Amino acid sequence: MDSAISGPLGKLSRQRTAPLILELDLTDGLLEVRPPEPVAAIMSRHQPTLTEIISGLRQAREDARVRALVVKVGGRPIGLGMVQELRDAIRRFGAAGKPTIAWADSFGEFSAGNVPYYLATAFDAIYLQPSGDLGLTGLAVERTFLRGTLDLLGVQMQIGARHEYKSAPEQLTERGFSGPAREATERISASVTEQLAAAIAERRGVSAERAAELINGGPYLAEQALSAGLVDALGYRDEVYAAVRKRVGPDAALLYLGRYQRSRELSRRARTMAAPRQDAVALIYATGSIRRGRSGRSPVSGPAMGSDSVTAALRAAAADARIRAVVLRVNSPGGSYVASDSIWREVVRTRVGGKPVVVSMGDVAASGGYFISMAADVIFAQPGTVTGSIGVFSGKPVVAEMLGKAGVTTDAVVTGRHANMFSTRHPFSDEEWAIVDAWLDHIYADFTGKVAAGRRLSAERVHELARGRVWTGADARDRGLVDDLGGIEDAAAVARTRAGLPATAPLVHFPRLGALERLRPASSSEDRRAAARAAGGGWDGALAGRAAAVAATAAGLSDITALAEAWGPVWRAAARLGLPAAGPLMLPGSWTFH
Repeated sequence: MDSAISGPLGKLSRQRTAPLILELDLTDGLLEVRPPEPVAAIMSRHQPTLTEIISGLRQAREDARVRALVVKVGGRPIGLGMVQELRDAIRRFGAAGKPTIAWADSFGEFSAGNVPYYLATAFDAIYLQPSGDLGLTGLAVERTFLRGTLDLLGVQMQIGARHEYKSAPEQLTERGFSGPAREATERISASVTEQLAAAIAERRGVSAERAAELINGGPYLAEQALSAGLVDALGYRDEVYAAVRKRVGPDAALLYLGRYQRSRELSRRARTMAAPRQDAVALIYATGSIRRGRSGRSPVSGPAMGSDSVTAALRAAAADARIRAVVLRVNSPGGSYVASDSIWREVVRTRVGGKPVVVSMGDVAASGGYFISMAADVIFAQPGTVTGSIGVFSGKPVVAEMLGKAGVTTDAVVTGRHANMFSTRHPFSDEEWAIVDAWLDHIYADFTGKVAAGRRLSAERVHELARGRVWTGADARDRGLVDDLGGIEDAAAVARTRAGLPATAPLVHFPRLGALERLRPASSSEDRRAAARAAGGGWDGALAGRAAAVAATAAGLSDITALAEAWGPVWRAAARLGLPAAGPLMLPGSWTFH
């Protein structure tokens, strides 16, 4: 009986005291933040979040029990900004004298694997399965242009933009890259490639020129990658883990980094439950396309930040005596101008109220995403963050010719001079174009004026950097659009310093609401519960008819309410013809690097 009990107890004791090898599997991707909706949270329960990993690695590098880190890379794409933040955290862990090992069954498998390999270059050792390959190919940015198709259909696009680099609608108005769009895209590609080459050069101890030659020489089979020194060894999983145990000792126990981080967090909370509440820095997420109303999530287009939710979070943080500063984590390609301006206003008010605001940019913080960032005390970006795109566009398609080909006629009764201005059945008149131009000029002037004030730049300098142009974080830092390169940890450190807090002051997700709190309605628009994300994307009852569903399906959209609010009366045409659902302050195209 004693041996039956002592066996499990002895095993449990060894688990509590044995050296640890932490594991992290990134093949299912990485979340910026865990979704609060119950179904989405369950679906993503096995995916780690960026902040959990960073917190776990920070704790582990100071924990004598933790001896090594093994990470499986590859699989679902992870954004370049998040990868760079991971690289920094892994390098800090390694700097504590603990081995870091990356392994992959394949970096791409007949596809590009630049970004997962870029992540692997931050590790002490890189292993590749003998049957795998290394898709080190360099970057290619490809766009699809529909102008020819629209001409065949008889659809005329009338688009106004401020200014020449605001290329989001060019997929509908051009047959290829315009000169300014090509120039900006080439520079983005060159900047990212420079960052990849620099990582390879540092990892291998070679020149940047030699690193560029290696990129141009790819892709590689496993043996070729080994011969080129791009990986350190070939091996299957069992061989990788045997090599790790040989380095740190055969008695080391394996533990997932997420489990380690959660257990440490629970222990910390237990120790501090009886202690007085500490002053803290709030971490507020501003993720997804920007729209008016509450935040939500569409099963197709992903998360959307609602201005009502984000501004409520900022007001609640400003009113909470325990919150001394705010880190605003921005990961957004933009969207509604009005919604962006609402969030900008609350950032300003939070600062005026005496609480510093530091922005941490993720993979993308462009157009409206830059708008909500520009008033912060300090802006951090990653070198590969896509940012800028300070500009605006709007317009409409004219489908009269297409309808005429099908024998469709329309008629209208109008009672106002411009009541039919946004109809897709006829083009803008000269007077209506003047109205659109004045509107675009107003938004551009407001946007650039606020950039000049927030970034302490002259109006002339802002116009040089704006005009709708997209920059990487590295280029934006060199031009004063962001202050420094770094991630959430760097932003939190600056926020603590500016608020006069010690380095140990906690960074807390804000607002953190329990299940019961979520069930109770907010008492006011300054209640923390007012910031809670809506349960879903939501449908406007007036738009939920059959025609609306067909238009949404054709555009690959499920959140019609956001589309209608962003584009007003021409939302159906915007859906059919692929205009960005979120609105006129939108980043052109998709900027996911592989």
